[in-house]
Amino acid sequence: MRVLMPVPDRDFDVTEVAVPWRILTDAGHEVVLATERAGTRPAADPRLLRGVLFGQLGAAEEPRRFYEQLTKSPEFTATVSWAGVDIEEYDGLLLPGGHAPGMRQYLGSTALHQQIARFWALGRPVGAICHGVLVLARARDLTTGRGVLADRRTTCLPTYMERTAYFTTAWRLGRYYRTYPAYVEAEVRAALADPGTQFVRGPRTLTRRGTATDDTDAFVVEDGRYLSARWPGDAYLFARRYLALLNSSASAA
Repeated sequence: MRVLMPVPDRDFDVTEVAVPWRILTDAGHEVVLATERAGTRPAADPRLLRGVLFGQLGAAEEPRRFYEQLTKSPEFTATVSWAGVDIEEYDGLLLPGGHAPGMRQYLGSTALHQQIARFWALGRPVGAICHGVLVLARARDLTTGRGVLADRRTTCLPTYMERTAYFTTAWRLGRYYRTYPAYVEAEVRAALADPGTQFVRGPRTLTRRGTATDDTDAFVVEDGRYLSARWPGDAYLFARRYLALLNSSASAA
């Protein structure tokens, strides 16, 4: 099966792209990267590869290794364009996140929002993690104009995580951890019909992460064929649950 994964030209999250890519491709599925212009060779946030602050807060060793493998794969340079891709050719859509300034190209693209809305209408599996939920929250049904997430249960990057990262690093990195003036959770909540019951923050954590072998500290929300997660610490569980969604949709077809 083919899964479309849109990314910006630069600054996407290493773990949120590389872990799902590795797990899906190891399972025999094809992941196609989409950038604003076809043929662009994208790049992850370099700080996550070397450490955000004094070598800390970056991606873990295994996701960094997966990312290196991804950069050497044919799909890394054979990207399709957001606006030009035929979304009906894909069985699934994955929306990764990231918080550095380059993400605004992806999060704010009207052309990408429209393509996401078209894919959503197909009823196929959609997964979004961290800021990826924000790009989904900005997509609107092309017929009704209503947000595609309006009636869905979802999680995303919680405000307490975003605020803590910002206040911890602002003295050195400025607004690196504040992609927009509004927090991600605030904008996602605003896209929901009943945020009090639909938004699920998940267990409180700041440093503990899920791993390839332990989901104790990971969290996702599944609502039908839509799957969401909070941050890179959920990436392994997110990828495995998305793989299960993809496989179940194939069995039902």
